[in-house]
Amino acid sequence: MTVSLSPLPMFSLTRASGRVLPRSKPTLRPFLLQTASLSGSSIKSLQDAFRDPSSPFHIAPGQTGPESPDAPPPSQASSTSTTTQLDESNQTAGSSPAENARAKLISMGYDARSLWEQSIVWGHHDAFRHVNNAHYLRFIESGRMMWVMAFGNALGGEERVKAMLAGQGVSIILKSITVNFRRPVTFPDTLLVGHRPIISSSRTQFTLNAVLYSYSQQAIVADSDGTFVWYDYDTLKKRDPGDAAWDILKAASKHGQVEG
Repeated sequence: MTVSLSPLPMFSLTRASGRVLPRSKPTLRPFLLQTASLSGSSIKSLQDAFRDPSSPFHIAPGQTGPESPDAPPPSQASSTSTTTQLDESNQTAGSSPAENARAKLISMGYDARSLWEQSIVWGHHDAFRHVNNAHYLRFIESGRMMWVMAFGNALGGEERVKAMLAGQGVSIILKSITVNFRRPVTFPDTLLVGHRPIISSSRTQFTLNAVLYSYSQQAIVADSDGTFVWYDYDTLKKRDPGDAAWDILKAASKHGQVEG
């Protein structure tokens, strides 16, 4: 059905008795007349479409239309509801957001012993009322050091952990890092940071992947890839860390867990 409308009369100004007056007043009468001129058959066809149960325009008696133009049809809404119920049923009954987050990251291959809980405080906010992007690098760094401690312990126990944290002997040094911000984070919240290594053919560097999982949102809010070089802090040169270190890295890259 097509309705063509003629423009409403415009104001024209004339000078009379020293005053500027409108020549005619605007009115909706032409529009109403044109609307009324729609054929009875067109109106009836619309009414029939709304009454026909097979029509996408049909609304049964006692029901209401969608809340918005973008709302899914009833069949899709029912499917979405079912999917949500299935997702909720997959979570452990009575489990807390922290337990759900931990189980999620471990299932994704992130090292269980290096998971780091980062509490969000009000001071992490910026003028845009969410956690400032710069803080994420610190959050990832804290989680990374937990991973280094787990790796050092698997490689040589407490003494190796202390040496790696103090920059003594062979350890790792950050070459570059990227962060993808997926969702804004606001106070109050806690993020769970997980790490897992990704190795290549290089014997002097590897990638350490990280994710940040929100307890409040129950979703990953950021992820990161950092390139790390094996570095001898005594000679100030990069070097191959040896087969023992690479065996642990290879196992961790496959199974996610640092094991020694």
